[in-house]
Amino acid sequence: MTGGFEAAADAVTGSLLGRAVESRAGEAHAGGAHDLCLNCGTALIGAHCHACGQSAHVHRTVGAIGHEIAHGVFHFDGKMFRTLPMLAFHPGDLTRRYVAGERARFVSPLAIFLFSVFLLFAVVANLPGWHFGDNDFFKPGTGSGLNKARENLAEERKATEAKLAEKSRKLAKERASAEPDAARIDSLETSIRKANASLADTATAEKTLSGIGLTAAPENKAGENWFEEKFRHAKENPALLLYKVKMSAYKFSWALIPISLPFIWLLFPFRRSVGFYDHSVFATYSLSFMSLLVIALALLGAIGVSPGVLWTAAVFVPPVHMYKQLKGAYRLTRLGALWRTWWMLIFATITTTLFILMLLYLGVAD
Repeated sequence: MTGGFEAAADAVTGSLLGRAVESRAGEAHAGGAHDLCLNCGTALIGAHCHACGQSAHVHRTVGAIGHEIAHGVFHFDGKMFRTLPMLAFHPGDLTRRYVAGERARFVSPLAIFLFSVFLLFAVVANLPGWHFGDNDFFKPGTGSGLNKARENLAEERKATEAKLAEKSRKLAKERASAEPDAARIDSLETSIRKANASLADTATAEKTLSGIGLTAAPENKAGENWFEEKFRHAKENPALLLYKVKMSAYKFSWALIPISLPFIWLLFPFRRSVGFYDHSVFATYSLSFMSLLVIALALLGAIGVSPGVLWTAAVFVPPVHMYKQLKGAYRLTRLGALWRTWWMLIFATITTTLFILMLLYLGVAD
């Protein structure tokens, strides 16, 4: 239940963050009753101030906070419903029309990218089959949770040792008494056996937790350089490395855009009619679609769709989408789009590899 709330919260956050960077041009708003802009004092001639852009109508009630959240989410989603079909089935037209100036009709590339990334991690973090070792190392607060578990085990061990010492003392006293009570002796011996078994279980649990090693890095061994030390640390703590990689991917997913740009430019080195802005729009929309594709495949897998169908879609949908986007966005011939799609797949592999290497470096660097 908690995971579902977290996923919904991340989806709403993605909508609001996307809305924050999304242009509001072309959207209708109710007019206000003021003759002057409350922000800059300019005389109003419409629903918005033509000088500073503030809405003529402003809220001053507690309910306005909820209204702003709902407004941000649902107005963003309204544009999303127009953009997603284009992104899925006519990505080239969407890219070309956005670059040409149709900004109010569609969600901007950056806004839909932020939304898709938030939604991707919200879905992946809460679906079965997307965890390594069936653990919670992809959840925030893992280190503090392990430390708390160690503290609890240490307290339990101390309490059991104290109980064992007390029972042993009573047993020795009972045996040394003039008239030993056989039933009491048997009860004390049973308690001692249970305490010893509990100590053994606690020792095993402490040994297991100490092997995870999230609290402190192992000491640098003699003769090791920085890289060797970090590699050994990552090898001894794979769960920690995966956790760091996941968090870095979440924070630095935007880096895929600038990494992609030089490779896209190589496909049009002598074409002056397109520039890096065009390539940025292309790359951002393309990455957004790939994120949404992963979400769709993950959800289909969770409801029991055959892995063969999912793998087939994962293999064939991306190149087909790249071909359609290239052909439509850059007005290419079929042959021109085909050979560029082939190179785009190679460049996508290189880009992904560079991004993963960056994540691994960030994972072992700290």
